[in-house]
Amino acid sequence: MRARMARDGQTGGRSGPASQDPVSSGPPDHPARPGDPAHPGSGSPGDSARRGGPGNPGPGNAGSPGNPGGPASPGGPASPGGPASPGSQKRVLEPAEIRRALTRVAHEILERTHGADDIVLLGIPTRGVPLAQRLAERAAEFEGRPVPCGSLDVTMYRDDLRLRPARALGRTELPPEGIDARTVVIVDDVLYSGRTVRAALDALADLGRPRSVQLAVLVDRGHRELPVRADYVGKNLPTSQREVVRVLLTETDGEDAVLLGERTEAQR
Repeated sequence: MRARMARDGQTGGRSGPASQDPVSSGPPDHPARPGDPAHPGSGSPGDSARRGGPGNPGPGNAGSPGNPGGPASPGGPASPGGPASPGSQKRVLEPAEIRRALTRVAHEILERTHGADDIVLLGIPTRGVPLAQRLAERAAEFEGRPVPCGSLDVTMYRDDLRLRPARALGRTELPPEGIDARTVVIVDDVLYSGRTVRAALDALADLGRPRSVQLAVLVDRGHRELPVRADYVGKNLPTSQREVVRVLLTETDGEDAVLLGERTEAQR
């Protein structure tokens, strides 16, 4: 009898009414809430905009391809006050500023050498030569007597001859008095690593024995590689290694100016 009841119970379980699925047919345990991710159709209008859905460009989609009227993205073109593009140059010294700087340097030379007694100005080609001539002219105006001036080529004394292509030799011209027992003021346009000045000292040693040697430059841009310091500086110009300083003079370039710009690939 117990076996028959067990079979009857199994048969009744199969033939009875189907059990109701609480998910599909019964009432939900939790009513749908507005904005529930499981019911995308019931969200508020701002939900799609915040999610950045297509067709609803909200504030978070400003500037997207689907919303051409939005404000420009932060990656737009740089403003005029931004960093200069490669190859661009800006003027850091105008002709009047160069003139005043050279006048001041000439006064400083006269003060330190007690009226330019026994001094010789030697410019390093190319632009150091006209700078030395200008300083000599100003010193002569202040003192009422000529100041010896010449040029000093350092090409064969450079330490990078093996690393760079051959370059043309400049001219070395000394005044008739020579340089022995005199104060020699080396003049150059830009002081950078100090290696050109080291070459100038070696060249002087082959020409004579001056009493002392001083250095005058129009621009000192820093980044020294040798223990060299200028005695007279027209302009201290802080720069980075990726920048290049160009000095333009009327005698060689048709105008006076000092330019600062980004170093191009060809200059690296």
